[in-house]
Amino acid sequence: MIGTAETTALLARSSGALRGVTVLDLTRVVAGPYCTMILADMGATVIKIENPGEPDLTREFPPARNDAGTVSSGFFAQYNRNKLAVRLDLKQPEGKALFLEMVENAHIVVENFRPGTMAKLGLGYEVLQAANPAIVYAAISGFGQSGPNTLRPAFDSSAQASGGLWSINGTREEPMRVGTVLGDLAAGLYAAIGTLGALREAERTGRGQLVDVSQQDSILSLTENALVTFTETGKVAEPTGNGHPFVRPYGRFACKDGFVFFGAYTDKFWREACRVFGDAALADDPEIDTMAKRFDDETYRRRVEPVVKRWLGAHTKAELEAMTGDRFPLSPIKTIEEVVADPHIQAREMVVPVHYQGARFDVFGNPIKLSGGTLERNAHAPSVGQHNRQVFREWLGLDAARYDALAAQKVI
Repeated sequence: MIGTAETTALLARSSGALRGVTVLDLTRVVAGPYCTMILADMGATVIKIENPGEPDLTREFPPARNDAGTVSSGFFAQYNRNKLAVRLDLKQPEGKALFLEMVENAHIVVENFRPGTMAKLGLGYEVLQAANPAIVYAAISGFGQSGPNTLRPAFDSSAQASGGLWSINGTREEPMRVGTVLGDLAAGLYAAIGTLGALREAERTGRGQLVDVSQQDSILSLTENALVTFTETGKVAEPTGNGHPFVRPYGRFACKDGFVFFGAYTDKFWREACRVFGDAALADDPEIDTMAKRFDDETYRRRVEPVVKRWLGAHTKAELEAMTGDRFPLSPIKTIEEVVADPHIQAREMVVPVHYQGARFDVFGNPIKLSGGTLERNAHAPSVGQHNRQVFREWLGLDAARYDALAAQKVI
């Protein structure tokens, strides 16, 4: 069963597209918390469940503030905003029983343990489904719930390495990891999408399902044309630095005060660039007047690249951004400081305040913009076990004696 109207209403958010949906969040670090953050921002009631003696280690990740011995992490606040938090020891029999009661009244469970961990606790998918046939169970892991590598430990870099992305990023001399935890973030995004799809099916049929998301799979799906190029031609993709394997001009170019991305490679955009930079006649030059001609490596190096370097090298990033406007693709390569100050980013509310244990942190907003709104602005992130009483007494309906006994036993 999905939770009764009475118990669900006790925790229901006041607004949001997912208002009324209750999520039990067993995740930690990035991949899982990012998934549940997306759901929480859209109005789901997300209950973060942490072991009493071993809470999410990102609670102390930098950047962090230490106020009279209380550590407040901006990293944690960013990924755990809009959530409730409870303590619950799943290794104790009473903790398992209590968790199953929560499952009976929830819609979604999300975990990012190594495969098999929940089964060892006696709380695998089959057990949870028996308690609530409509439960949607999302499992995020390095290599997925099946296959020969399923039990291998993994971090983000494991996914970037094993999924092929590391081998095509950087330069031929030095393949490089993408400079963010893309394996974690992509898996979190796919898990959120899969979870919502499964929830829709559960609402229609009353049957939930397992959502199995692998970081390796997620990274492989982000390698653009590398896989199909190999399967079709046998060519193994290599790093292309700041360029593109077959689109030109398209890449990083120097300007007076830094670098910009310039991508005017189509005939339409190339003609616009020629006009903007005062070289209108180049648009009709018979050697480079078509996209196919400009794609030729020798022609590009000899005729096109020197022109683009001359154009861009004569101006600053701000000048180039103002000159090009909406005429063709050109973007300054901005530092995070410049991104935060970007009026467009501000207009899109992509830097928002989040509060955690008395501290305010400015973090990234939600890139999903719903006309009905999302709930990340001025959200709060919870302290360890902050909502024990609200969740266990008010939502789940434990009587005072049982609640006090579980607290005394350090189950909650």
